[in-house]
Amino acid sequence: MAERAQSGWSTVVRWLDAPWLKPFAMLALMIVLWDVAIWLFNVPPYLIPRPWDVVKAFGTDGPLLLRESIPTTVATLGGFLLSALFGIPIAMLIAGSRTVESYFYPLLVFSQSIPKVAIAPLFVVWFGFGLAPKVITAFLLGFFPVVVAGVQGFKALDTDMRDLARSMKCSRWQMFTMVSLPNALPAIFSGLKVSVTLAVVGAVVGEFVGSNSGIGFVLQRSIGNFELPTMFAALVLLALIGVVLFWIVDIIERFALPWHTSRRHEFVATT
Repeated sequence: MAERAQSGWSTVVRWLDAPWLKPFAMLALMIVLWDVAIWLFNVPPYLIPRPWDVVKAFGTDGPLLLRESIPTTVATLGGFLLSALFGIPIAMLIAGSRTVESYFYPLLVFSQSIPKVAIAPLFVVWFGFGLAPKVITAFLLGFFPVVVAGVQGFKALDTDMRDLARSMKCSRWQMFTMVSLPNALPAIFSGLKVSVTLAVVGAVVGEFVGSNSGIGFVLQRSIGNFELPTMFAALVLLALIGVVLFWIVDIIERFALPWHTSRRHEFVATT
């Protein structure tokens, strides 16, 4: 009987120690602290709503929020895919040519000091109120991390590995596909993870400036009408979009880089 109870307790401990459960436990603790702080300091609802009011907002405005999340997600994915499509080749050019690096890399860094909120209205003037301004804003925010991470990854190739490939008379294509790209992929995926979360921010910034749809539009309207529970519900949904997209990129990385050192603990755990 004692052995059976001990086995059951160890099973419960292992289940509570599961990696997927820890974020939910932390989230539950934060919600409890949020509610306790409102009760303790007597914060009025027009400043910060209670968690239960946000849950009720999901119940009443859930269909609206889900419908408005579609254009935001589309703009985010469009900007993120453009960031990967243009960022990785540009990183290759910068890392492979000192001339390109000396001319364009400082300008690229300089461009990041320009607030995207300041130039987003120009995209509305140039491209109208459609999807294009949101995609471009998401692209501008997600582009730079991909380039920086890609440059770092391509430049981090070990000299001995490069000399070994040359001694084996590898062609340029073989050198790129078998040596340079696999070496740079971990850094590239790190940049893509940062990029996909910033693309969400960029899409919302584009919707703030000029849009009649999307989560950014819901946030702007909720703030204007002092509908704080709806605003908080929209923020939660926006965070969920970023988490899901980050998780998708992480899954792709696991399939693309099963050999990387960051996955060794997973291999040990499964064996």
